[in-house]
Amino acid sequence: MDPITIGLALASQFAPSIIKYFTNSDTAATVAGQVVDIAKTVTGKDTPEAAQAAIHADPALAIQFQTAVMANETDIQKAILADMQSARARDVAVRQANGGRNRRADIMLALTYGGLVALVVLMAVRDIDANTALGGVVLLLIGKLIGQWETGFQFEFGTTRANKTKDDTINNLTK
Repeated sequence: MDPITIGLALASQFAPSIIKYFTNSDTAATVAGQVVDIAKTVTGKDTPEAAQAAIHADPALAIQFQTAVMANETDIQKAILADMQSARARDVAVRQANGGRNRRADIMLALTYGGLVALVVLMAVRDIDANTALGGVVLLLIGKLIGQWETGFQFEFGTTRANKTKDDTINNLTK
């Protein structure tokens, strides 16, 4: 079995708080590797499969694994924050070099919004039923575009007030 599958299986059963890190394709392999490394360290086994079997067989090892993963979660958060900080720093540099504008970001948001409006209009004008295969695909695309649009706004304007508390906690942990 590949490390991502094993890491996901271990995390889903013994450390569900870190599952959110598997949803980003950029960090999934890194996080899975860290989870597998923690499992191998805790169990003393050489292979991911052997570590997974040992954790399943011994509740004491499962608790040690959970504790080690929680301790490592701070490092995972730091890596994700570092990635976001470099993206924001790049955005600031682009804006400074272009008189306060980031044309690429503006175009991406405009195309996302335009695509969203076009798909909604298409469904209304063509009377596409959401219960058909085509309607399902169009609704899926609308959902994806809304997600991308939301991500763009979060990047540009920051996260919500509820996430600010989480961000403050993470910032305090990373100091």
